[in-house]
Amino acid sequence: QVQLVESGGGLVQPGGSLRLSCVASGRIFSINSMAWYRWPPGKQRELVAISGDTSTYADSVKGRFTISRDNAKNTVYLQMNSLEPEDTAVYYCNAVLYSYDANLLRRGPFEYWGQGTQVTVSS
Repeated sequence: QVQLVESGGGLVQPGGSLRLSCVASGRIFSINSMAWYRWPPGKQRELVAISGDTSTYADSVKGRFTISRDNAKNTVYLQMNSLEPEDTAVYYCNAVLYSYDANLLRRGPFEYWGQGTQVTVSS
């Protein structure tokens, strides 16, 4: 009923930039927060940035990454600058939202995940 679809990943050289996008679609009543997580190879999944009432960043990306939202389009972006090999990971979009059922009644909140997009930083 609700889907998150990411795009924008790829291969980039160290020092380069990428912009990830995530669109939420379906029976969405309202979105509480949208966030980006990443799963580096051989490591645990970690929070990169979250956009709710305020924006919060992992220490490792502060000053380099910027999260932004277009609420009218139910879309969250992650602008990644000065990329480092350590940023290599699968990046996942996350949303906490209220949906509505067939009777148009609000349900939730629920947590949804995208399918992930690969970001590789290498020369």
